[in-house]
Amino acid sequence: MAPSQSFEVTVAGGGLGGLTTALALRQKGLRVTVLEAAPQLGEVGAGIQTAPNASRILVGLGLRGALQRIHTEPQDQVRRRWADGSVIASLPLARRVVDQYGAPYWHYHRADLHAVLLEACLDPAGPGPVVAVHTDAQVVELDRSDAERPVAVTARGDRYAADVLVGADGIRSAVRDLAGFDDTLVFSGEMAYRALIPGDSIVADPATRFLADRFQSTIWYGPDKHLVHYMIRGGEHLNVVAIVPCTAEVRRDWSAPASAEDMVADFGDWDDRVGAMLSKAKDDVSVWALFRRRRDPVWVDGRVALLGDACHAMLPYQAQGASQAMEDAAVLAEELGSVSRNGVDGALARYVHRRAKHAGMVQDASLRNMDFYHLPDGPEQRERDEKLRRFDGESDVSYDWLWNGSPLHDPDNEALTYQFAR
Repeated sequence: MAPSQSFEVTVAGGGLGGLTTALALRQKGLRVTVLEAAPQLGEVGAGIQTAPNASRILVGLGLRGALQRIHTEPQDQVRRRWADGSVIASLPLARRVVDQYGAPYWHYHRADLHAVLLEACLDPAGPGPVVAVHTDAQVVELDRSDAERPVAVTARGDRYAADVLVGADGIRSAVRDLAGFDDTLVFSGEMAYRALIPGDSIVADPATRFLADRFQSTIWYGPDKHLVHYMIRGGEHLNVVAIVPCTAEVRRDWSAPASAEDMVADFGDWDDRVGAMLSKAKDDVSVWALFRRRRDPVWVDGRVALLGDACHAMLPYQAQGASQAMEDAAVLAEELGSVSRNGVDGALARYVHRRAKHAGMVQDASLRNMDFYHLPDGPEQRERDEKLRRFDGESDVSYDWLWNGSPLHDPDNEALTYQFAR
């Protein structure tokens, strides 16, 4: 059945998941409105990794050229030991990943990727109706007096009716709460420092210059802590995520400013090169409490559907949070784009059927990795390091399963057939 051109979808949330959803729906011919609570659209100053399962979707949306202009390509994935920085294992990425999975493993500045998605949503020359984007549009009420046309009401009193309302508004989703979904939020006990360290300061110091010699995606494993870093914007910044036990204050406030000195102190007993690296951070360091959502297959209530962190927020131990939201977006668009208005309920049911188990498995694997990454030195740690050397996944999911992603049914979708050319 051909989709109806009068079909309307409201997407609450203008982050990476929300804009990917809007763009995918637009390209199916649907009319989309995005409601973003913030006064202006944008993303935090931090890096993001897109593994092949996410890159495949972005390329399939026609973004290849724009992505090539903003990406940084890591040549290897490197795993290091906390105490002396010794390399546990190293695996080539780059061309090997493209050859094996048909799509690249790339790094970006989140703001750059967000801007590419927004431009594509607003491009008048693109396929389908231009996406309507409204900022300062916090959803504070749902009017579901018409079961088939949910209305999102904003703090300013504006009303947006549509055939489907998608809650892509993050881990503290207002849409989720207003629609009455179960409270599945769980605190992890940990927090993450985030910092962008100037690349030139890394190069200038003999102690850290090795980090810039070859672009790599690096994880350091240690007792109760771990550290991830990689270059973005072609080496302009080293993106750092450093995870440690959470303080009571950060848990209470969810996030807080921090300093290079705070990070150095938390990693004071690690390899000296870690402290040298972290000490170069500037005044944009922040720290975030890590929460997750319990695995829950209930993502739809009537014509209200959840997406991304709103339904399956996961810990960052598979680097898959945004990637799983992009998979949600592709599947939701495929299902909604193949029906007319009277087929919406079935399309939403199929969306959940195709995505909830898969995303739930990634949630579970990410949670198990919290302990797997943070083992104290000893027999279990040595057994873990042997597994890391084999690169057959981490806790219990393989890269073949994870990076191949959720299958798309549409035979015309570029993401299925695209052979990435350099």
